[in-house]
Amino acid sequence: MSKIKRLVQSYRSYIAIPWRSDAAAAQRVIFCVYNESDELRLRTGIDEFQIATRDFGHGWALFDLTYTFADWLAKQRYAKKYFQQPHLLNGLMHRYLAYIKQEFEKFLEVNSVTEGSVVALMGVGSLFDFLKIKDVVEELAPLVEGRLLVFFPGSYENNNYRLLDGYDGWNYLAVPITADREI
Repeated sequence: MSKIKRLVQSYRSYIAIPWRSDAAAAQRVIFCVYNESDELRLRTGIDEFQIATRDFGHGWALFDLTYTFADWLAKQRYAKKYFQQPHLLNGLMHRYLAYIKQEFEKFLEVNSVTEGSVVALMGVGSLFDFLKIKDVVEELAPLVEGRLLVFFPGSYENNNYRLLDGYDGWNYLAVPITADREI
């Protein structure tokens, strides 16, 4: 069985557990951790996660971060200058994070997300070297009344997450789901 199929099975086992209604935002975050080389397989199998979620009576909404940087940058007044001198972007990443939050809020409203819904974040690898996933999750998690599911290309070991295995990791309270470990 493929790693992505095993990841779906692990997710299915977790999502079948009844939800506590009094959980804090950080406790409502789920990280599905997979090897970054499996990104395309995950994307083609994303419907399996949706089916598993709906099988247990939860709503589903998928927010893709993949093109948010390009969309944000294209709207910047000095975009052309930033392409010529990318180092000028360093001081603007807080604006990019605010843009993501704003787009996410619109997305939640349009999709009528409730406390019984799973909101999945795909494309977090595209944030690499722009934003820390920890910061994005801390901004978005309180906006989701149900569960925030983050598809995380990287690794998880001893409560430590590493995006694309490129940075020193960080410790986060999210529920980790991996292909190799049952909940």
